Amino acid sequence: MTRLLILTGAATFVGFSLALSELRWFRRPGLATRLSPYAAGVTGNGSAGVFSVASFREVVAPLAQALGARAAQLFGVSEELSVRLSRIHSPIDATAYRVRQMGWVGGTLAVATLASAGLRLAPLLAILATVGLPALAFLALEQRVASASEDWQRRLFLELPVIAEQLAMLTTAGWSLGAALQRLGTRGTGACAADLRRVSQRIRQGLSEADALREWAERADVEALNRLVSVLALDREATDLGRLIAQEAQSIRRESQRQLIETIETRNQKVWIPVTVAALVPGVLLMGIPFLDALTLFSSS
Repeated sequence: MTRLLILTGAATFVGFSLALSELRWFRRPGLATRLSPYAAGVTGNGSAGVFSVASFREVVAPLAQALGARAAQLFGVSEELSVRLSRIHSPIDATAYRVRQMGWVGGTLAVATLASAGLRLAPLLAILATVGLPALAFLALEQRVASASEDWQRRLFLELPVIAEQLAMLTTAGWSLGAALQRLGTRGTGACAADLRRVSQRIRQGLSEADALREWAERADVEALNRLVSVLALDREATDLGRLIAQEAQSIRRESQRQLIETIETRNQKVWIPVTVAALVPGVLLMGIPFLDALTLFSSS
């Protein structure tokens, strides 16, 4: 119990030190630190002290990244976290997300340990609590990103037919491919529009239109988009690009309709599950009562 109190006191001291280090009245930066952003040849502002959140994050970030990636592989997650975060246009990078994830895991572990010691749980229950709860916290944050990534891919697939048809109309009307992509990105509000704004930005940064579109297809990981990008890559070779894009839009729309029909049929089949159970349970009871009565008669005779 004494060791537990010492560890709790040490963790509390570190937490208060990190929290108070962010307050200006508690830690006033020195003159050199305040002048470092204006000095020539000095990189960084030097405001992160030894006992600060920034310095703590710099130390923990590589360990959190390695442990988080390893744990994700153990739980069967094969896709890189950076790819999923980039796909959903997350404002934080993979390292910051892993640090936040490890923070939740560490907090859950501390709470589970204190609760197990305070409630005096059995050893087996204590082990399950201290191991299972942090694992659940890790998986909950991992599942949040996975769900957001799958939802973004689904929205992208559903919006692709409309985007492809608009691209076909614009290119047929004489617009260049880059101008058409930029117009759809600035005028639209969906998942495709957000991705097209990024594609236009990459083109302005120096990438060719084909390379920017391939980068989009690799990041999105949608089969229909891969086919559309392969058609758009023929911009400098095909003379009737608008007709090819329109045909691909029709193909994507037919695929979307097939998936919608499959979803409807699957849901129709699931509707019959409670109906079947509701019909079988009373039937089994009605058949079981006479059967048990017959067994009682035979056993008594």
